[in-house]
Amino acid sequence: MKAAIVSSFGTGPHYGDFPAPATAGEHEMVVDVLAAGLHVRVRSQANGSHYTSTGELPLVPGVDGVGRGPDGRERYFVLGDTTLGSMAERTLIDTRRSVVLPDGSDPVAVAAGMNPAMSSWVALRRRTRFEPGQDVLILGATGSSGQLAVQIAALLGAKRIVAAGRDPSRLAELPGLGATDTVRLDGETERLAEAASDVDVVIDYLWGEVAVAAMTAIVTARPDRGKPLTWIEIGAMTGPTAAIPSAALRSCRLTIVGSGQGSVSTADIAAELPALAGHLSDGTLRVSARPVPLADVSEAWTDTGADGRVVLIP
Repeated sequence: MKAAIVSSFGTGPHYGDFPAPATAGEHEMVVDVLAAGLHVRVRSQANGSHYTSTGELPLVPGVDGVGRGPDGRERYFVLGDTTLGSMAERTLIDTRRSVVLPDGSDPVAVAAGMNPAMSSWVALRRRTRFEPGQDVLILGATGSSGQLAVQIAALLGAKRIVAAGRDPSRLAELPGLGATDTVRLDGETERLAEAASDVDVVIDYLWGEVAVAAMTAIVTARPDRGKPLTWIEIGAMTGPTAAIPSAALRSCRLTIVGSGQGSVSTADIAAELPALAGHLSDGTLRVSARPVPLADVSEAWTDTGADGRVVLIP
């Protein structure tokens, strides 16, 4: 079968032939892939930098997608650690990590949106006791995941949603998605502290020095330091490590948690799939997607400047 193939962690995938999946066992199903999203998580899988990487090559990248099973039904699926990802004509899924999509669902929209949306959805549903009426800060709100996080926080009943990012044009669009305030991350923290000093939850896609500066500013300006603040670390777009000052942990009721593979169980992730897939299928959550033929994977891989999540179509 045809697939995107990673032969070296130093180069992107190429289009070629890869062995088709073997006969499915219990709870397994071979599906015809309809759409597979090119997510940040997929890029780290393909270059070997993700913490789950086994270093095994060659591999077909892709951590999720939409496929059609032998029963004719379309499913969104999440793959485990495997060398046979979703960027192929067919793949092998575990039906316990999949959800049947409603009739009329758009496979491209679902494939584009589920992975980035799942990051904040699972964080707010499984890594903290988020309640309607609480306030949220989103660091890195101008990326695909951040834009969906704004919508998800609003959908789950957040009272205030402070969206912080570097791209001024995308920041300007976020009030239309539910943000109540926007802050440009330009190195100055006074505005961020003013807008977000009293939030209940921070969804952090950035980490690194940006997170340290933001955390220090917010803790210092917090009017009630006894009020709980949950900082959920999801991504590391500005650095894999953060030198958190000890005073930030001692002077405020601050809890730092991570959200991702391992910190959330497979069963908990699977339990969240139906509701989230439903919101993407019916258009409640909006995502910008750009379908690209699987045969053009090499060009799509290097085209990082275009708007919209790239979705490969076999």
